[in-house]
Amino acid sequence: MSTYYSAGAFNGAMLLHRLVFGILMMANGYDKLVHYNSMKKDFMNFMGLGSSISLLLVIFAEFFCALFITLGLFTRLTVIPLIICMAVALIKAHDMDILGEGSGATLYLGAYLVLLIVGPGKISVDGLAGK
Repeated sequence: MSTYYSAGAFNGAMLLHRLVFGILMMANGYDKLVHYNSMKKDFMNFMGLGSSISLLLVIFAEFFCALFITLGLFTRLTVIPLIICMAVALIKAHDMDILGEGSGATLYLGAYLVLLIVGPGKISVDGLAGK
């Protein structure tokens, strides 16, 4: 019943954390990427940028930043667009319904905040590069 954990267990857990939340978010972003033309006319116009630009920013965050997180490359930097994206999705698209329709965005937001605070762990490109 010890609460002790080894550095290897922590780093393995962070690898699993990055893989699960990175790959799942990449799947969301990939769907938006391949259906860009059909989605751009109905997508949310965030801060007056236009629906096309807003969708491009979401695709950048959900696909490309998630890819970098999966690899553990520039993790703390690339998690920031995902935090912003999930916060906007929770606030604007799901009306702060954190326990209902917005529970997915809440879960991703929490997972990405953990990565921002803790970092990617040693089993990552960042960890191997000694950052």
